[in-house]
Amino acid sequence: MGLAVRAARDLGLVLALLLPALAVQACAAASPGGPGELVVYAAREEELVGPIVARFQEDTGIRVRVKYGGATQIVAALLEEGEGSPADLFWTRDPGGLGAASPLLAPLPQGILDRVPPWARSRDGDWVGISARVRALVYNPERVSTENLPGSLWGLTDPLWRGRVGWSPTSSPTQTMITAMRLVWGEERTLQWLEAMERNGAVGYGNHISVVAAVSAGEVDAGLVNHYYAHRFRQERGGDVPVENYYFRDGGPGNLAMVSGAGVLATAKNPRNAEAFLRFMLAAPAQEYFSSQTFEYPVVEGVAVNEALTPLSAVNRPAVNMDDLGDLRGTLVMLRDVGVIP
Repeated sequence: MGLAVRAARDLGLVLALLLPALAVQACAAASPGGPGELVVYAAREEELVGPIVARFQEDTGIRVRVKYGGATQIVAALLEEGEGSPADLFWTRDPGGLGAASPLLAPLPQGILDRVPPWARSRDGDWVGISARVRALVYNPERVSTENLPGSLWGLTDPLWRGRVGWSPTSSPTQTMITAMRLVWGEERTLQWLEAMERNGAVGYGNHISVVAAVSAGEVDAGLVNHYYAHRFRQERGGDVPVENYYFRDGGPGNLAMVSGAGVLATAKNPRNAEAFLRFMLAAPAQEYFSSQTFEYPVVEGVAVNEALTPLSAVNRPAVNMDDLGDLRGTLVMLRDVGVIP
């Protein structure tokens, strides 16, 4: 497909999704006999998912109210609200948040769960993946060549990389990666890695986009992020920026694949509308939106992957079950003990 054709297609999709976006904010009372409403608590970026939420509202007539925030903040709110929570559906960007909210979720219909492969859904059937992302090492090709990049996360602790690596240890995806390290490597080896990263002068940033910006500017030569940040950074800046993704040759937790997923609250007032939302997000048009517009991987078989992305089959990923990534508390304790976070 030519660049002009693809650009026109993507622009058309964006316009189609953006036109009704303002309607998501409007929450008029439901009319008698109407399709009703849906309350979503979303630990996702509004600018990324707002258009597809608006498309759901336009196509179904279900009025949507969305409360955006961080995963920790939203899970805390759900626990505090208890049975009186207005939320019907919880949607978050990584498995750690799903694991924390799992006790609050209701079982999903098998027809929804079967839309995705087993690795992208809960063993207990109470949440389902909507899109996927992979951990990556973003690097500056003007400062380091691919052959000189380390084979695994452990290589970043080599004195050769002293002060040259950026990361965001306060971000939930990084913490989920460290939770995976605890599962794959064990507690002691993960603790050793964290201590070695500290000794080696790993540079901390407040978020992943700041890591990518620092790599582009030459502040550091490489950084640990989710794969899509490099793609979005290039898109926002016209494409001509020195950032590329690298997946560790030797595999391991540094190549962890994670789902962004959602589940219906056991206390939902509108459970059928919440299930309709999940079916919509797992249908081809929404899956294509995530692939083409947010640079995430579709989780439904047969949906084309953005040609800018490395196929998941080409990434040496660790075999980690998403349900086992919920122990963020243990990871936070370890990070604080090492002094990585306050």
